[in-house]
Amino acid sequence: MAGPLTPTHFPTPLSDYPPAAAGGLLQTLTDRISQDPFNLIATGIFLLAIIHTFMAPRFLALAHRIQHQADHDADAAGRARQPAFASEVLHFVGEVEVVFGLWALVLMVAVTWNRGWDTAKHYLNDTVNYTEPLFVIVIMALASTRPIIVFAERAMSKVAALGKGTPAAWWFATLTVGPLLGSFITEPAAMTICALLLARQFYDLEPSPRLKYATLGLLFVNVSIGGTLTHFAAPPILMVARTWEWDLWYVMSHFGWRTLIAVFASALLYYLIFRKELQTLSARPAVRDAEVPDSDAATSGFGALLPVPAWIILAHAAFMGWTVLNSHYPALFLGGFLFFLGFVKATSPYQSEVSLKSPLLVGFFLAGLVIHGGLQGWWIAPVLASLSETPLFFGAAILTAFNDNALITYLATLVPNMSETAKLAVVEGAVTGGGLTVIANAPNPAGQALLSRFFGGAIAPLSLLASALLPTVVAVICYRFIP
Repeated sequence: MAGPLTPTHFPTPLSDYPPAAAGGLLQTLTDRISQDPFNLIATGIFLLAIIHTFMAPRFLALAHRIQHQADHDADAAGRARQPAFASEVLHFVGEVEVVFGLWALVLMVAVTWNRGWDTAKHYLNDTVNYTEPLFVIVIMALASTRPIIVFAERAMSKVAALGKGTPAAWWFATLTVGPLLGSFITEPAAMTICALLLARQFYDLEPSPRLKYATLGLLFVNVSIGGTLTHFAAPPILMVARTWEWDLWYVMSHFGWRTLIAVFASALLYYLIFRKELQTLSARPAVRDAEVPDSDAATSGFGALLPVPAWIILAHAAFMGWTVLNSHYPALFLGGFLFFLGFVKATSPYQSEVSLKSPLLVGFFLAGLVIHGGLQGWWIAPVLASLSETPLFFGAAILTAFNDNALITYLATLVPNMSETAKLAVVEGAVTGGGLTVIANAPNPAGQALLSRFFGGAIAPLSLLASALLPTVVAVICYRFIP
């Protein structure tokens, strides 16, 4: 039994645990709980947070009912309508983006009670790495600016023109070409651009709920696998590329061509399934979204915005390039973002307001997730180490649904003596399962934040899971069964 842990020795390093027990995985996990009983507490809190994400839509629905009843009672009594306290509380806890942050507070109370405030403070400040949440905040804000969306829309219109520019053509182009951009401009940026284009060119046409969810599931899966053409953009591959010495050619030859097949095959399958409805969308008038106005209709404090000149688009692209190239150095990309905000202010007549609400909420979500995820290695690492190649692939896909897939692949690098086929299997499984839930892949919360208003304010987790199954199966076939 280990002695009391010092603040710098929390959580227990994986190297401090004894080798896998002869009694199997269950005995290994039991031994690790005995060595550090807080493991069970941390994972129990994490499990409650996951359950909370599935319950969030119900909290929102209940909040709306309470507020509706309060408004009805106020009207009947001749009083002015006021926000109902219970409704506001339920609405807050029903926001998916705040779930892991709320439970991180519970976790830190538990750490403080069990280990002391110094340990909790050291873990939050010195152990947890917030680079990814900070990067996502910046890249989301950059990718959602007017010049970038104008350029992306112009570029995507060239692709959609191959299908005569119909809503179906826009839908297919955005869900195929868009996710593949994640291999070059990072997955969060690709997700942001795809979500905003879908909002403007597809969701504004009010498709059926089935098609809405099918599109969302396809988007999440294709973005998750779409970053696997290179070794420097997708977090699940970035986590292992240096340790396992994977270069661009290795990733392209093992993942890239399979990814291309999977992305286009999944989109084609969904197009065939929903062909009739997609073809009828062109006859529907768009219900324009106030949160994502048309470029020509957008305004600023200077009135109607001027057309975006090429040099401003190039400047925005340069800021995005700087952020991507320095994605591991928060001081550099945050400093670049401050200069960017100054540039936007100086070019106000060509800019719409920089949206920070969604990026900040997504960053908060991911920060909470990495706080919890940093205490889950005690059980994830031995689970990965206990599996052979095929079970490892499916095990990684399943674990990814409940953890960020980058965490899964990072923990795989800590497993000693993994074969090359096992390494491929765990990464393939991690990216394949990245579209099953909102928490499975870092860009998913960005898509959720940008598109949830088209789903009544909340995306139903089980509906998302069901809609992502078909493209996930296609990815499984491409990665596992194509020689």
